[in-house]
Amino acid sequence: MDLLVDRADLRHLRIDDAPAPALRPGQARLAIERFALTANNVTYGAIGDLLGYWAAFPAPDGWGRVPVWGYARVVESAHDDLEVGRRVFGFLPMSTELVVDVDRAGPDGFTDAAPHRATLAATYNRYLTARPDEGPGSAAEDRRALLYGLFVTSYLVVDFLDERGWFGASTVVISSASSKTALGIARLARAGGAVRVVGLTSPGNVGFVEGLAVCDEVLAYGAVGQLAVEPSAYVDVSGDGAVRAAIHERLGDELRHDMVLGGTHWEAMGGGEPLPGPTPTMFFAPSQIAARAEQWGRAELDRRMDEAWAGHAAWAAGWLHIEHRTGLDEVAARSAPSSRARCPPPPGSSAHPMPAPERIAPCTSASPSPTPDPSPNRRRPPRSPGPPRRRASSRSGPWSTSSCPRATSRRTPTTRPGRCLAASAPPSPIR
Repeated sequence: MDLLVDRADLRHLRIDDAPAPALRPGQARLAIERFALTANNVTYGAIGDLLGYWAAFPAPDGWGRVPVWGYARVVESAHDDLEVGRRVFGFLPMSTELVVDVDRAGPDGFTDAAPHRATLAATYNRYLTARPDEGPGSAAEDRRALLYGLFVTSYLVVDFLDERGWFGASTVVISSASSKTALGIARLARAGGAVRVVGLTSPGNVGFVEGLAVCDEVLAYGAVGQLAVEPSAYVDVSGDGAVRAAIHERLGDELRHDMVLGGTHWEAMGGGEPLPGPTPTMFFAPSQIAARAEQWGRAELDRRMDEAWAGHAAWAAGWLHIEHRTGLDEVAARSAPSSRARCPPPPGSSAHPMPAPERIAPCTSASPSPTPDPSPNRRRPPRSPGPPRRRASSRSGPWSTSSCPRATSRRTPTTRPGRCLAASAPPSPIR
């Protein structure tokens, strides 16, 4: 069963069910148990053609399977070095299962060497054996699924800019500041002390970002005219063309670098008239991974990122909200009526396609702490046989976390709460 997205209109979804393909020698079948859905997945869809994300998981013409990060279990294996029952973390589709071409299998994981994935960066094709503390339904599992892929991007952005002396900037301006990627960038950048950090967000999220105390200043998008005209770098997480234009007009030649990172405001992406200042430049995290792996060695790069991740995960535990949902229908049903819906900033989302309503976990939430991070670490980042069944569902609003579900609070919120949608289901029977 697959959740498909219309590549021409990200609001249009449908759920398809088709017979499971038989395995060929060297392949394995993964039952997808839980995945995270965040604003970053909007970027995968919005620029999927540009950066090749649609190639990861083939779909019918005109449709796509948006990639997510999550956990899966090996339920069938035709590869001698990959045993049934192993749990892995990696790049997955919003589906019930995934067939992979196993290569370089070992105790730490394996690589999917399927030909259609050959153009993807290595990091997207690697599946890592789940860590001992990442048991099904654990808090560590939720945090890793929701945040780790975004944190790696945050780490690499700061590493890239720091390596280049922030292009001579004394201030970094970050859009979509309430997003998890932007929060990670802000936290690491501020910890480094080389630049002043300014976050841009919607008016309703200003208090939330301020409460996390990772920015020196937080402004609403309409207050771009209040930016100090000083040497600055812009990290564009939103992809909003109007915001970018306003920043270029305000800072002019004092804008030293414009890094295009994401598309959380995917509807507002687009071209336009030439802008004063530097030409916006796309940042591709796998290129920085490759550069650092060559310079430091992959083992050292992993050590540095793991060290930084430990501190980041501990910090995020104080404000991250998690809700659990079961089944692809539940994920689709939580889609927003509009990508412009006004709601608290969404920390993330996760889902499994096989419905099991009795397993739906209760909504939980934790209020963000207004206390500054004391010591951020900058040393950075079975389906029954039968004819296929098809169900179509047209949804309005992107499948990201724009909806505003209610959640029961375990603590009294001190700022506008963030939100994370998570869904899971029991694994498919071992074949």
